Amino acid sequence: MNLNLQGKNALIGGSSKGLGKAVAIELAKLGANVTLMARSAELLAEVVQELAQIHPEQQHDFLVVDFNKRDELHQQVVGLLSLKPMHILVNNTGGPNGGAILEAKPEQFLEAFQNHLLCNHLLAQLVIPKMKEAEFGRIVNIVSTSVRVPLDNLGVSNTTRGAVASWAKTLANEVAKAGITVNNVLPGFTMTERLMEVLSGSAQKKGISLDQEMNQARETIPCGRFGTPEEIAAVTAFLCTPAASYVTGTSILVDGGRTRSI
Repeated sequence: MNLNLQGKNALIGGSSKGLGKAVAIELAKLGANVTLMARSAELLAEVVQELAQIHPEQQHDFLVVDFNKRDELHQQVVGLLSLKPMHILVNNTGGPNGGAILEAKPEQFLEAFQNHLLCNHLLAQLVIPKMKEAEFGRIVNIVSTSVRVPLDNLGVSNTTRGAVASWAKTLANEVAKAGITVNNVLPGFTMTERLMEVLSGSAQKKGISLDQEMNQARETIPCGRFGTPEEIAAVTAFLCTPAASYVTGTSILVDGGRTRSI
């Protein structure tokens, strides 16, 4: 099985911590040259030092970007692409705040679509031309199990995640013949800051402690535990390799069996 990413360049969103960082670490282990993206230069610089260098030519760097500023994002990535093509794009952005959908303001939807769908689209438009030239491209969107089953109290997130999955399926069909795959990874309850924020909000709403809420959440998972960022990263990294060349247009659950749909 060919998992070798030597000579491949990867651009990873939200990679200063959490799932994005875990993906960056995994891709570096497979030989990819990794470019991190996030808002904190300090955190990004620390992560770069953690990335493996398994061959002499392997190099890693980062871009300080804010997905709320699409023009700046565009400018930074264009500058990066003038230096080297990207063969791998991992779209990963923190989710919107929780809350009932009926209580959501229009501005919340607009911000969520901007940070997820529109930025994903912008990045794909920028990197795909060089992917076509290389006849190799991997785009992986880290989304949510809400693509399959909407989650309670995450109205804006559910709406946005579904749109991203539909966009990705459409894009996958358009670029498949060029050797480019587009897939979604759907993490379930994974031990990240984002999960703790969601569970804390849910606990407050119910009037129970965070520990109680966490125990209730674990009971919904057949595996009986929360996932780790490394487990999500392993599936994401596989989809970026030559071995996954015939996997495209899919949404893959990585949730310990929690989602009840097939």
